Amino acid sequence: MIGWALRQLVIWGGVALLLFAVGHRLAAPPGAPEPAPAASTPTPEEARGAVSNSLVFHADPQGHVVLEASVNGAPVKFLVDTGATTVTLTLRDAAAAGLSGSDLVFSQRTMTANGVGRVAPVRLRELRIDQLVVDDVAAAVDEHLSISLLGQSFLTRLDGYEMRNGVLTLSYW
Repeated sequence: MIGWALRQLVIWGGVALLLFAVGHRLAAPPGAPEPAPAASTPTPEEARGAVSNSLVFHADPQGHVVLEASVNGAPVKFLVDTGATTVTLTLRDAAAAGLSGSDLVFSQRTMTANGVGRVAPVRLRELRIDQLVVDDVAAAVDEHLSISLLGQSFLTRLDGYEMRNGVLTLSYW
């Protein structure tokens, strides 16, 4: 019996509150300004007045985003792969970026969509996409890759990234 009474009290209390809120809103004179929403606490970046920068790329008809970048000053075409743990370079792109010969020790195995492969872990001095520059990026060189992959070791260094309706947005400070 007490449970039923409490349930009824909560239900009727909610109805009364809803009616009060609707009546209060209807009682405002026409043309009266809406009350300002409560101010949210600014993030540290907003408090500093920082403005986020962003780069936007469109997917091709197959849904892939391919972009031009530079690694250690050398031009590289990347396929954006959010499922790749690291930035991974082809042998050709690695050589163009100054990573070859004794720099490459294929000491790790990796699982890819094409099966198990060997990679050589490396560090990229600089990876640049337009005006966005990220220094000291963990990467790998794959023996059998046909296009370099822009993976999480780069993407997680950004303020954020989003893929929506075929548009990739990279946000950075």
